[in-house]
Amino acid sequence: MTVTIKDVAKAAGVSPSTVSRVISEHPRISAETSRKVKKIMEELGYHPNLMAKSLVSRTTRTIAVIFPKPAEELLLNFFFYELIRGVLAQLTRAGYDLLMAGGSNEQEELDTVARLVKGGRIDGLILLYSRSSDPIIHFLRKENIPFTLIGRSLDYVDVPSVDNDNVQAAYDATKHLIAQGQKRIGFVSGPTKLAMTQDRMNGYTKALAEAGLPFKQSWVVEGEFLIESGYRAMASIMSQPEPPTALVVIDDVVAFGVLKGLSELGIRVPQDVAIVSFNNIALSELTIPPISSVDVGTYQLGYTASQMVLNLMKDIEITTRQIIPHRLVVRESSLRAESDLY
Repeated sequence: MTVTIKDVAKAAGVSPSTVSRVISEHPRISAETSRKVKKIMEELGYHPNLMAKSLVSRTTRTIAVIFPKPAEELLLNFFFYELIRGVLAQLTRAGYDLLMAGGSNEQEELDTVARLVKGGRIDGLILLYSRSSDPIIHFLRKENIPFTLIGRSLDYVDVPSVDNDNVQAAYDATKHLIAQGQKRIGFVSGPTKLAMTQDRMNGYTKALAEAGLPFKQSWVVEGEFLIESGYRAMASIMSQPEPPTALVVIDDVVAFGVLKGLSELGIRVPQDVAIVSFNNIALSELTIPPISSVDVGTYQLGYTASQMVLNLMKDIEITTRQIIPHRLVVRESSLRAESDLY
């Protein structure tokens, strides 16, 4: 037999309205009464109807994470598992659920966000990327929906965001290769519409310019955050008459493809080509050779983003842009003996 709110009220010796207030965490309910009612609820096996509760409170206690690509493609990259782990840790602690959604293109993503917002299915959102002229950010600002961005908005400086200093991170990665004696350094890029890609490209070119080293467009290859992108990039970049002897790679998973492509071409890492990439996922130290990688604090990015959106929903003042520190983890893939250099 289904336990009702009246059963709980009778067993606890309170009115049904008091039980409702306990469920909705009404501030006028004493801690003692709340503990007593919740104990009875647990003993009787009573579970509140969350849909009915949300109709009354006009909240869903659900936060959405919007994927910028189809989930089956995005979740091939281990970076996102660690990011979601950070998001979920904070939301669970605060008593919120996580809804993950996305689309196969920009219009589908916007349609998804509009459906969730207009349908009252979520209380806030976390965006995982920002593009130039991003219609989703424009829509959310217009609808006045609490949201945070993991990354940097190219169009609005006041968007609540948590990010790394990607210019400095790529600068540090490139400077490390320069310190190893490298002079011909290429860049395996992500989609150029993304703010993160643009920032890392700027850090890379800044380091080259400061060192007086050449920048060649033919040494830059754009791709996606997939193993296949890194693999395909090697066929074009290494077939040049004067290919680079070192590569800054946008992402560890892309670097896995780079390693595979170089191996099939008979090119040794790090003896012939040195590699530094980003994110420092767990598998990066298990490759042969282990990959030098910039640790961007992936878990902390997710945790902080969810904390920010929860604070926005409660009208708690936040720092609009929070920067998570990065650090370069040096491994075998970027270390070369002086005698190995061209």
